[in-house]
Amino acid sequence: MTTRRRILLSVAVLALMACGAVLYTPDRDRAVLEAQYLARPSDLRLIDGVRLHVRDEGPRDAEAIVLIHGLGASLHTWEPWVRDLSTTHRVVRFDVPGHGLTGPDPANDYSDARSLRLLHALLDSLQLDRVLLTGHSLGGRLAWSYAAEHPERVARLVLIAPDGFASPGFEYDKPAEVPSVLGVMRWVLPAPLLRANLTPAYSDPARLTDSVAGRYHDLMLVPGNRDALLSRLRQTVLTDPAPRLSRITAPTLLLWGEDDAMIPVQNAEDYLRLIPNANVVRLPGLGHVPFEEAPAEALVPVRAFLEGDGSAGD
Repeated sequence: MTTRRRILLSVAVLALMACGAVLYTPDRDRAVLEAQYLARPSDLRLIDGVRLHVRDEGPRDAEAIVLIHGLGASLHTWEPWVRDLSTTHRVVRFDVPGHGLTGPDPANDYSDARSLRLLHALLDSLQLDRVLLTGHSLGGRLAWSYAAEHPERVARLVLIAPDGFASPGFEYDKPAEVPSVLGVMRWVLPAPLLRANLTPAYSDPARLTDSVAGRYHDLMLVPGNRDALLSRLRQTVLTDPAPRLSRITAPTLLLWGEDDAMIPVQNAEDYLRLIPNANVVRLPGLGHVPFEEAPAEALVPVRAFLEGDGSAGD
């Protein structure tokens, strides 16, 4: 190798090392994050071997609503809705393992079956025999799966852009295809990069505030969460949802942003075809996270559903 090539190679290596040093994103101190995002120490509850971050708000004698967030989010995503709903309902929300302040599952089990067992154990620990269950995206898949498995525990069901049907990279009966490049996020996750990945969830990117984007980034850096997120993706094995959806007995409201670029609103037709008592409300001008993008507007049909006669019909 010539001297010139050695110099160029050395410069290239140094440049890569410099870029890595600049972009390297270590985990944050958990105590610091808890000081910022944990309301009360008692919100960390030991449920089936997992220290689950749970918030339980509103009147204890009111109908209980359980909210399950989507992939990469946390219980904080529901904050605008909780401020309203907790005036009339008991509202329970939690960080799904591998998310928020719950952190990773010590068993390293991120299968849907494990998540459903945790949900069941949480409801038992709170002595909630029958609830209104609400889930978004991944949380929607968990919510409808639970409603199919335990119809006696779910009085009504709200599904916001739920996941569950096969899509590119997520075929039935086989592990999901997780691009190897995603593994880089374990070491490199600068805030601008995460924000760029959050933006497509909004119809109007201007509605993604610095505060919300910063919260997503902070909680992604809880020790173990990035590894857990990758593990959940790799452990996801979808099965044909049709037989289970047809077993749902709870009146069901499907809520979908018409501009959803993550899970298209057209997917609602599959749920309407299979769930016996379901209705869909399409939200014009909103994307994948309507409860963040326009919380008051998105809550209107949910309130109507709660205050109706229990039917999901128009």
